[in-house]
Amino acid sequence: MNAREALKLGVTGGQDIVQRYLADLSDADLLVRAVPNSNHIAWQLGHLIAAENMMLEAVRPGSMPKLPEGFREKHGKQTATSDDAKNFLKKDEYLKLLKEQRAGTMKVLDGLSEADLDGPVPDSLKNFLRNVGDVFSMQGTHYVMHAGQWALIRRKLGRPPLF
Repeated sequence: MNAREALKLGVTGGQDIVQRYLADLSDADLLVRAVPNSNHIAWQLGHLIAAENMMLEAVRPGSMPKLPEGFREKHGKQTATSDDAKNFLKKDEYLKLLKEQRAGTMKVLDGLSEADLDGPVPDSLKNFLRNVGDVFSMQGTHYVMHAGQWALIRRKLGRPPLF
């Protein structure tokens, strides 16, 4: 196994966990907060999708599918406190965007050499990522980090633990 293959496992493993956590949740369930002032799943999904797009575009400009107009702003810090369903997408829409962005991420990864993974990241990413390989590792990790919060929401909704 080479580094690109290992990174693919991490990215797809995170995506598999996300799919399982979301499978039996409704659109309304995506707006439930684990505790007051925490972020609901709808906002977090938008944040994750926008972050993946931003990080990959920073590394390879023009490589990622375009997000819908205003998507990034709808899922910024200023909207994290909103519970208004009309400000967010339906679950199927988030999953479609996630799939599109993830396909873009994998296409970029497939086009890189092992040496490319050691390349530097743009200044905008240097405060939390060291190299291009870290950008890909972060995609699986970032989703799993948020999915940990979703496990609590699932329990609050009476769903059984999955893992």
